[in-house]
Amino acid sequence: MAANAVAQHTPAVTRDSLHYSDEKHFKNIRQLTYGGDNAEAYFGFDNDHIIFQRAAPKEGIACDQIFYGKLPQKKTDKFNYKRVSTGLGRTTCAYLMPDKKHVLYSSTHLGSKECPPVPDKKALKKYVWPIYDSYDIFVADLNGTIIQQLTHEKGYDAEPVISPKGDKIIFTSTRNGDLDLYTMNLDGSNVKQITHELGYDGGAWFSPDGTKIVWRASRPTTETEIKEYKDLLAQGLVAPTNMEVYVANADGTDIKQVTKLGQANWAPNFMPDGKRIIFSSNHEYKKGFPFNIYTINMDGTELKKISHDGGFDAFPMFSPNGKKIIFSSNRNNGGTHDTNVFIADWVE
Repeated sequence: MAANAVAQHTPAVTRDSLHYSDEKHFKNIRQLTYGGDNAEAYFGFDNDHIIFQRAAPKEGIACDQIFYGKLPQKKTDKFNYKRVSTGLGRTTCAYLMPDKKHVLYSSTHLGSKECPPVPDKKALKKYVWPIYDSYDIFVADLNGTIIQQLTHEKGYDAEPVISPKGDKIIFTSTRNGDLDLYTMNLDGSNVKQITHELGYDGGAWFSPDGTKIVWRASRPTTETEIKEYKDLLAQGLVAPTNMEVYVANADGTDIKQVTKLGQANWAPNFMPDGKRIIFSSNHEYKKGFPFNIYTINMDGTELKKISHDGGFDAFPMFSPNGKKIIFSSNRNNGGTHDTNVFIADWVE
Protein backbone atom coordinates (compact mmCIF):
# COMPACT_ATOMS: atom_id res chain seq x y z
CA MET A 1 0.00 0.00 0.00
CA ALA A 2 1.26 3.44 -0.76
CA ALA A 3 2.11 6.00 1.83
CA ASN A 4 0.57 9.23 2.78
CA ALA A 5 0.37 11.31 -0.35
CA VAL A 6 -0.99 11.06 -3.84
CA ALA A 7 1.32 12.65 -6.38
CA GLN A 8 0.18 16.10 -7.42
CA HIS A 9 1.53 17.16 -10.79
CA THR A 10 0.30 18.77 -13.96
CA PRO A 11 -0.14 16.07 -16.62
CA ALA A 12 2.82 15.98 -18.97
CA VAL A 13 0.66 15.88 -22.11
CA THR A 14 -2.63 17.47 -23.03
CA ARG A 15 -4.45 14.35 -24.24
CA ASP A 16 -7.18 13.27 -21.86
CA SER A 17 -8.92 9.95 -22.18
CA LEU A 18 -10.74 7.30 -20.20
CA HIS A 19 -9.06 4.47 -22.09
CA TYR A 20 -6.05 4.67 -24.40
CA SER A 21 -5.87 2.43 -27.46
CA ASP A 22 -2.55 0.90 -26.39
CA GLU A 23 -3.97 -0.26 -23.04
CA LYS A 24 -4.67 -3.78 -24.32
CA HIS A 25 -5.18 -5.35 -20.89
CA PHE A 26 -8.05 -3.04 -19.88
CA LYS A 27 -11.60 -3.68 -21.07
CA ASN A 28 -14.89 -2.04 -20.08
CA ILE A 29 -13.05 0.60 -18.08
CA ARG A 30 -15.24 2.72 -15.82
CA GLN A 31 -14.58 5.84 -13.76
CA LEU A 32 -15.97 5.47 -10.24
CA THR A 33 -15.19 8.84 -8.65
CA TYR A 34 -15.28 12.41 -9.93
CA GLY A 35 -13.34 15.32 -8.49
CA GLY A 36 -10.87 15.67 -5.65
CA ASP A 37 -8.11 13.23 -4.76
CA ASN A 38 -9.29 9.63 -4.70
CA ALA A 39 -6.69 6.93 -4.26
CA GLU A 40 -5.66 3.66 -2.65
CA ALA A 41 -8.88 1.95 -3.69
CA TYR A 42 -8.78 -1.72 -2.71
CA PHE A 43 -11.11 -4.68 -2.98
CA GLY A 44 -12.42 -6.41 0.11
CA PHE A 45 -12.43 -10.17 0.58
CA ASP A 46 -15.37 -10.39 -1.82
CA ASN A 47 -15.34 -9.01 -5.35
CA ASP A 48 -18.12 -6.50 -4.80
CA HIS A 49 -16.96 -3.90 -2.26
CA ILE A 50 -14.08 -1.45 -2.10
CA ILE A 51 -12.49 0.95 0.34
CA PHE A 52 -10.60 4.09 -0.66
CA GLN A 53 -9.31 7.40 0.61
CA ARG A 54 -10.67 10.72 -0.56
CA ALA A 55 -9.82 14.39 -0.09
CA ALA A 56 -12.03 17.09 -1.61
CA PRO A 57 -11.56 20.54 -0.03
CA LYS A 58 -14.38 21.97 -2.15
CA GLU A 59 -16.71 19.50 -0.43
CA GLY A 60 -15.31 20.19 3.03
CA ILE A 61 -13.01 17.14 3.11
CA ALA A 62 -9.79 19.00 3.85
CA CYS A 63 -7.53 15.92 3.90
CA ASP A 64 -7.84 12.19 3.30
CA GLN A 65 -10.79 10.35 4.82
CA ILE A 66 -11.83 6.74 4.26
CA PHE A 67 -14.87 5.78 2.18
CA TYR A 68 -16.60 2.48 1.49
CA GLY A 69 -18.93 1.41 -1.28
CA LYS A 70 -20.45 -1.43 -3.25
CA LEU A 71 -19.32 -1.63 -6.85
CA PRO A 72 -22.00 -1.02 -9.50
CA GLN A 73 -23.35 -4.25 -10.92
CA LYS A 74 -24.76 -2.66 -14.07
CA LYS A 75 -23.47 0.08 -16.36
CA THR A 76 -26.46 2.21 -15.43
CA ASP A 77 -25.88 1.82 -11.68
CA LYS A 78 -24.24 4.71 -9.84
CA PHE A 79 -21.29 4.14 -7.53
CA ASN A 80 -22.47 5.20 -4.10
CA TYR A 81 -20.11 5.42 -1.15
CA LYS A 82 -20.07 6.56 2.47
CA ARG A 83 -17.43 7.75 4.89
CA VAL A 84 -16.32 5.15 7.43
CA SER A 85 -13.55 7.14 9.14
CA THR A 86 -14.15 9.66 11.92
CA GLY A 87 -13.72 12.79 9.82
CA LEU A 88 -10.94 13.85 12.20
CA GLY A 89 -7.23 14.13 11.43
CA ARG A 90 -5.89 12.47 8.31
CA THR A 91 -6.78 8.89 7.47
CA THR A 92 -5.16 6.65 4.89
CA CYS A 93 -4.12 3.14 3.90
CA ALA A 94 -7.46 1.40 4.47
CA TYR A 95 -8.31 -2.28 4.08
CA LEU A 96 -11.51 -4.27 4.55
CA MET A 97 -11.46 -6.94 7.24
CA PRO A 98 -12.15 -10.62 6.44
CA ASP A 99 -15.49 -10.51 8.29
CA LYS A 100 -16.70 -7.93 5.72
CA LYS A 101 -18.13 -5.91 8.60
CA HIS A 102 -15.11 -3.87 9.65
CA VAL A 103 -12.38 -1.74 8.14
CA LEU A 104 -8.73 -1.26 9.02
CA TYR A 105 -7.10 2.14 8.51
CA SER A 106 -4.40 4.52 9.74
CA SER A 107 -5.30 7.83 11.35
CA THR A 108 -3.65 10.86 12.97
CA HIS A 109 -6.75 11.89 14.93
CA LEU A 110 -5.27 11.08 18.34
CA GLY A 111 -2.56 13.64 17.67
CA SER A 112 -4.99 16.32 16.56
CA LYS A 113 -8.53 16.63 15.28
CA GLU A 114 -7.23 18.91 12.55
CA CYS A 115 -5.47 17.88 9.34
CA PRO A 116 -1.71 17.63 10.01
CA PRO A 117 0.51 20.25 8.34
CA VAL A 118 1.74 19.52 4.84
CA PRO A 119 5.52 19.76 4.20
CA ASP A 120 6.73 22.91 2.46
CA LYS A 121 8.25 21.30 -0.62
CA LYS A 122 9.41 24.63 -2.02
CA ALA A 123 11.41 25.36 1.11
CA LEU A 124 12.80 21.82 1.15
CA LYS A 125 13.41 22.02 -2.61
CA LYS A 126 12.46 18.39 -3.09
CA TYR A 127 9.42 16.14 -3.31
CA VAL A 128 8.77 14.49 0.05
CA TRP A 129 6.14 12.46 1.84
CA PRO A 130 5.23 13.23 5.46
CA ILE A 131 5.68 10.39 7.94
CA TYR A 132 3.42 11.65 10.71
CA ASP A 133 4.33 10.14 14.08
CA SER A 134 0.71 10.53 15.15
CA TYR A 135 -0.42 7.77 12.78
CA ASP A 136 -1.82 4.67 14.46
CA ILE A 137 -3.80 1.74 13.09
CA PHE A 138 -7.47 1.31 14.00
CA VAL A 139 -10.39 -1.02 13.32
CA ALA A 140 -13.80 0.57 12.74
CA ASP A 141 -17.22 -0.73 11.82
CA LEU A 142 -18.96 0.25 8.61
CA ASN A 143 -20.78 3.05 10.42
CA GLY A 144 -17.48 4.75 11.27
CA THR A 145 -17.32 3.77 14.94
CA ILE A 146 -13.81 2.84 16.06
CA ILE A 147 -13.86 -0.60 17.66
CA GLN A 148 -10.19 -1.10 18.45
CA GLN A 149 -6.79 0.59 18.33
CA LEU A 150 -4.18 -1.92 17.16
CA THR A 151 -0.96 0.07 17.57
CA HIS A 152 0.16 2.10 20.58
CA GLU A 153 3.90 2.51 20.02
CA LYS A 154 5.47 5.93 19.67
CA GLY A 155 6.01 6.92 16.03
CA TYR A 156 4.51 6.21 12.62
CA ASP A 157 2.33 3.10 12.31
CA ALA A 158 0.53 2.92 8.98
CA GLU A 159 0.20 1.20 5.58
CA PRO A 160 -1.59 -1.93 6.89
CA VAL A 161 -2.64 -4.75 4.57
CA ILE A 162 -4.27 -8.07 5.51
CA SER A 163 -3.11 -11.43 4.17
CA PRO A 164 -5.58 -13.24 1.89
CA LYS A 165 -5.40 -16.01 4.50
CA GLY A 166 -7.10 -13.55 6.86
CA ASP A 167 -4.63 -14.16 9.66
CA LYS A 168 -1.91 -11.48 9.49
CA ILE A 169 -1.51 -7.73 9.01
CA ILE A 170 1.65 -6.30 7.50
CA PHE A 171 2.44 -2.64 8.17
CA THR A 172 5.20 -0.03 8.28
CA SER A 173 6.47 1.49 11.51
CA THR A 174 9.20 3.78 12.80
CA ARG A 175 9.12 2.27 16.30
CA ASN A 176 12.78 1.22 15.93
CA GLY A 177 13.93 4.57 14.52
CA ASP A 178 13.80 3.46 10.89
CA LEU A 179 10.97 2.71 8.44
CA ASP A 180 10.60 -1.07 8.55
CA LEU A 181 7.98 -3.73 7.89
CA TYR A 182 6.25 -5.57 10.72
CA THR A 183 3.57 -8.23 10.93
CA MET A 184 0.92 -8.73 13.61
CA ASN A 185 -2.23 -10.71 14.22
CA LEU A 186 -5.58 -9.15 13.37
CA ASP A 187 -6.05 -8.18 17.02
CA GLY A 188 -2.68 -6.37 17.17
CA SER A 189 -0.85 -9.14 19.04
CA ASN A 190 2.33 -11.03 18.13
CA VAL A 191 4.16 -8.09 16.50
CA LYS A 192 7.29 -9.11 14.57
CA GLN A 193 9.81 -6.96 12.69
CA ILE A 194 10.59 -8.55 9.32
CA THR A 195 12.88 -6.03 7.56
CA HIS A 196 16.07 -4.67 9.05
CA GLU A 197 18.00 -2.76 6.35
CA LEU A 198 18.39 1.02 6.55
CA GLY A 199 15.87 2.74 4.28
CA TYR A 200 12.16 3.09 3.68
CA ASP A 201 10.36 -0.26 3.61
CA GLY A 202 6.68 0.29 2.92
CA GLY A 203 3.58 -0.37 0.87
CA ALA A 204 3.74 -4.12 1.38
CA TRP A 205 1.26 -6.66 0.01
CA PHE A 206 0.81 -10.40 0.37
CA SER A 207 0.70 -12.82 -2.55
CA PRO A 208 -2.70 -14.42 -3.31
CA ASP A 209 -1.75 -17.53 -1.31
CA GLY A 210 -0.31 -15.46 1.55
CA THR A 211 3.15 -17.06 1.38
CA LYS A 212 5.10 -14.10 -0.06
CA ILE A 213 5.21 -10.32 0.20
CA VAL A 214 6.10 -7.52 -2.19
CA TRP A 215 6.99 -3.95 -1.19
CA ARG A 216 8.85 -0.79 -2.15
CA ALA A 217 12.14 0.11 -0.54
CA SER A 218 14.80 2.78 -0.63
CA ARG A 219 18.34 1.65 0.11
CA PRO A 220 20.64 4.62 0.77
CA THR A 221 24.23 3.42 0.51
CA THR A 222 26.59 6.37 0.14
CA GLU A 223 27.45 8.64 3.05
CA THR A 224 25.52 11.50 1.41
CA GLU A 225 22.43 9.35 0.76
CA ILE A 226 22.43 7.96 4.29
CA LYS A 227 22.75 11.44 5.82
CA GLU A 228 19.92 12.82 3.68
CA TYR A 229 17.66 9.89 4.54
CA LYS A 230 18.32 10.17 8.28
CA ASP A 231 18.01 13.96 8.29
CA LEU A 232 14.63 13.84 6.54
CA LEU A 233 13.37 11.02 8.74
CA ALA A 234 14.29 13.05 11.83
CA GLN A 235 11.91 15.71 10.46
CA GLY A 236 9.16 13.15 9.84
CA LEU A 237 9.79 13.12 6.09
CA VAL A 238 10.93 10.73 3.40
CA ALA A 239 11.90 11.41 -0.22
CA PRO A 240 10.19 8.70 -2.31
CA THR A 241 12.14 9.50 -5.46
CA ASN A 242 14.49 6.50 -5.49
CA MET A 243 12.73 3.25 -4.66
CA GLU A 244 12.82 -0.28 -6.05
CA VAL A 245 10.48 -3.27 -5.71
CA TYR A 246 11.44 -6.21 -3.48
CA VAL A 247 9.91 -9.61 -2.71
CA ALA A 248 10.40 -12.04 0.17
CA ASN A 249 8.72 -14.84 2.05
CA ALA A 250 5.89 -13.63 4.27
CA ASP A 251 8.15 -13.85 7.33
CA GLY A 252 10.76 -11.58 5.71
CA THR A 253 13.23 -14.30 4.76
CA ASP A 254 14.78 -14.76 1.31
CA ILE A 255 14.63 -11.08 0.29
CA LYS A 256 15.18 -10.43 -3.43
CA GLN A 257 15.27 -7.19 -5.40
CA VAL A 258 12.88 -7.32 -8.37
CA THR A 259 13.42 -3.99 -10.14
CA LYS A 260 16.64 -2.16 -10.87
CA LEU A 261 15.12 0.61 -12.95
CA GLY A 262 16.11 3.71 -11.02
CA GLN A 263 13.86 6.57 -9.92
CA ALA A 264 10.56 5.73 -8.20
CA ASN A 265 9.19 2.20 -8.50
CA TRP A 266 6.38 1.78 -6.01
CA ALA A 267 2.77 0.75 -5.26
CA PRO A 268 3.61 -2.89 -6.09
CA ASN A 269 1.12 -5.71 -5.89
CA PHE A 270 0.91 -9.31 -7.02
CA MET A 271 -0.75 -10.47 -10.20
CA PRO A 272 -3.53 -13.07 -9.76
CA ASP A 273 -1.11 -15.88 -10.68
CA GLY A 274 1.13 -14.97 -7.74
CA LYS A 275 4.16 -15.18 -10.03
CA ARG A 276 4.30 -11.65 -11.42
CA ILE A 277 4.30 -8.15 -9.95
CA ILE A 278 2.30 -5.11 -11.03
CA PHE A 279 3.59 -1.69 -9.96
CA SER A 280 3.78 2.02 -10.76
CA SER A 281 6.93 3.72 -12.03
CA ASN A 282 8.34 6.89 -13.55
CA HIS A 283 11.60 5.27 -14.69
CA GLU A 284 11.01 6.12 -18.37
CA TYR A 285 10.94 9.82 -17.68
CA LYS A 286 14.02 11.68 -16.46
CA LYS A 287 11.95 14.59 -15.14
CA GLY A 288 10.11 12.18 -12.84
CA PHE A 289 6.69 12.26 -14.45
CA PRO A 290 4.38 10.69 -15.71
CA PHE A 291 3.81 7.55 -13.61
CA ASN A 292 2.48 4.50 -15.43
CA ILE A 293 1.64 0.92 -14.47
CA TYR A 294 3.96 -1.96 -15.43
CA THR A 295 4.19 -5.71 -14.88
CA ILE A 296 7.33 -7.75 -14.31
CA ASN A 297 8.31 -11.29 -13.37
CA MET A 298 9.58 -11.81 -9.83
CA ASP A 299 13.07 -12.44 -11.23
CA GLY A 300 13.07 -9.01 -12.88
CA THR A 301 12.47 -10.22 -16.43
CA GLU A 302 9.74 -9.35 -18.95
CA LEU A 303 8.99 -5.79 -17.98
CA LYS A 304 5.78 -4.69 -19.72
CA LYS A 305 4.06 -1.31 -19.81
CA ILE A 306 0.35 -1.61 -19.04
CA SER A 307 -1.07 1.92 -18.73
CA HIS A 308 -0.38 4.96 -20.90
CA ASP A 309 -1.85 8.08 -19.36
CA GLY A 310 0.33 11.18 -19.54
CA GLY A 311 -0.25 11.97 -15.87
CA PHE A 312 -0.50 9.52 -13.01
CA ASP A 313 -1.51 5.84 -12.93
CA ALA A 314 -0.90 3.96 -9.68
CA PHE A 315 -2.25 1.79 -6.82
CA PRO A 316 -3.19 -1.22 -8.99
CA MET A 317 -5.01 -4.09 -7.31
CA PHE A 318 -6.83 -7.14 -8.68
CA SER A 319 -10.14 -8.43 -7.40
CA PRO A 320 -9.86 -11.69 -5.43
CA ASN A 321 -11.19 -13.64 -8.42
CA GLY A 322 -8.58 -11.99 -10.67
CA LYS A 323 -11.15 -10.73 -13.16
CA LYS A 324 -10.99 -7.00 -12.47
CA ILE A 325 -8.33 -4.40 -11.79
CA ILE A 326 -8.82 -1.17 -9.85
CA PHE A 327 -6.40 1.76 -9.93
CA SER A 328 -6.12 5.52 -9.46
CA SER A 329 -5.33 7.93 -12.26
CA ASN A 330 -5.22 11.56 -13.40
CA ARG A 331 -6.87 10.54 -16.67
CA ASN A 332 -10.11 12.06 -17.86
CA ASN A 333 -9.86 14.94 -15.35
CA GLY A 334 -10.24 17.80 -17.82
CA GLY A 335 -6.71 19.09 -17.24
CA THR A 336 -7.22 19.53 -13.49
CA HIS A 337 -5.15 17.96 -10.69
CA ASP A 338 -7.97 15.53 -9.82
CA THR A 339 -7.08 11.90 -9.16
CA ASN A 340 -9.92 9.42 -9.53
CA VAL A 341 -10.63 5.72 -9.12
CA PHE A 342 -11.09 3.50 -12.17
CA ILE A 343 -12.07 -0.13 -12.59
CA ALA A 344 -11.71 -2.39 -15.62
CA ASP A 345 -11.99 -5.98 -16.72
CA TRP A 346 -8.51 -7.50 -16.97
CA VAL A 347 -7.57 -9.09 -20.29
CA GLU A 348 -4.50 -11.33 -20.04
